[in-house]
Amino acid sequence: MAKLLLIEDDIVLRDNTAELLELSDYNVIKASNGKEGLKLAMTNPPDLIICDIMMPEMDGYEVLEKLSKNKKLKFTPFIFLSAKTEHQDVRKGMNMGADDYITKPFTEDELLSAIKSRLAKATILEQRRGLNQYVDEDEEELRSLNDLKNFFDDYGEEFKYDKNEIIYNEGDHSNYIYLITKGAVKCHKLDDQGKELTIALYKEDDLFGYTSFTHNLPHKETATAIKETQLMGISILQLSSILDSNHRVAIALIDLLTDDLCNTKEQLLQMAYSSVNKKTASTIVQFAEHINRKPEDPIKISRSDLASVAGVATETFIRTLTNFKNDGIIKSEGRNIVVLDLERLKEIE
Repeated sequence: MAKLLLIEDDIVLRDNTAELLELSDYNVIKASNGKEGLKLAMTNPPDLIICDIMMPEMDGYEVLEKLSKNKKLKFTPFIFLSAKTEHQDVRKGMNMGADDYITKPFTEDELLSAIKSRLAKATILEQRRGLNQYVDEDEEELRSLNDLKNFFDDYGEEFKYDKNEIIYNEGDHSNYIYLITKGAVKCHKLDDQGKELTIALYKEDDLFGYTSFTHNLPHKETATAIKETQLMGISILQLSSILDSNHRVAIALIDLLTDDLCNTKEQLLQMAYSSVNKKTASTIVQFAEHINRKPEDPIKISRSDLASVAGVATETFIRTLTNFKNDGIIKSEGRNIVVLDLERLKEIE
């Protein structure tokens, strides 16, 4: 009899689902929140886990992240059960390594079918791993983007950079893909007039430096540390080998590239058609939400860097900042900018 762990904070749904599963000849262990569920998984390993996302103590994403780092539980089939139906929520769960995603309300057939197929797949994979015991544990399948980042942490080469130090220049060969473990990085280019344009911003836990995942091609931009930064890098050849044998990671990286492309298109449209006020406000919001740990933290970056992201002259950018300051939307602390009213800043047209 397969043992299932059901992690759900809604007591009525938890009990009804457990009863349904028990009537289908499954042994069900119940947990009312993520923290309790993780403890039960560690002490009484199940054959499959069904987990809600929005829960007290610890949400479903964090449960899955912690399980993926446990050698004994990382291959346990994991099904998200949630009312969150937005595409980005589904993709986030699958990129982290979830095996399936069932939305509420669900039918009995939907749930049982997902469980049966995932248990069958787990059995087949377990048999294959048994036939390949000669494979080193360190080379076991990476199931998600999160697993890949853990690989960077465990086996990558460490690089440290001071504020404003160049990581690589445009034209340098892309020998490494990097994971930011501390700090922040901007990627930028110079136009024909020598004006700098920031084309991408990266924060802690972001991957960057990927001109190609399979070939050593020259970088198309320059990367600079915005503040004291620490990176973990793996070689292009090593990453290529990982992608050849870990197709789920390859798909997750394709999603990452798609997001980057969409963000670049949005930035170009903003630079082409938005008002100066809108460009300036959007740029401050972008830095506040993506570079700082908290949006209200001071933005410690030069006015020229902010202006280059906005696509406006530095002098024009500074005049607009003064207007925002007079309106009580931001304030200055020396050379730093502090957001006082983030929602109002987002509404500027």
